[in-house]
Amino acid sequence: MSFRVRAVASPALAAGLRLAGLPAEDAVTPTLAAERVMRLVESSDLGILLIEQPLFDAFPATLRRDLENRALPIVVPVPRAEWGAATEHAEAYILELLRRAIGYRVRLQ
Repeated sequence: MSFRVRAVASPALAAGLRLAGLPAEDAVTPTLAAERVMRLVESSDLGILLIEQPLFDAFPATLRRDLENRALPIVVPVPRAEWGAATEHAEAYILELLRRAIGYRVRLQ
């Protein structure tokens, strides 16, 4: 079985994702994003769901926990671009994704 990748993001990021060939849905508010996400996660052929980080962070804690604990689709919050942002957060973000995916903390050296 093959799985699809979809995204839910602000109109600007969604437009960029669509230009890159990724199906993306616009969400102006966290409430609208949550509605779209709940509809998308019910698809049996959805493998990965990208959600813009500020929208994901605004979801109620119970919804975030439910999304993080799902086997499929894998929900990946995508950080908003911050020009000149520090890179030390990137390693911590990748390590957290690995911990969630494999269930163990990984130590990079």
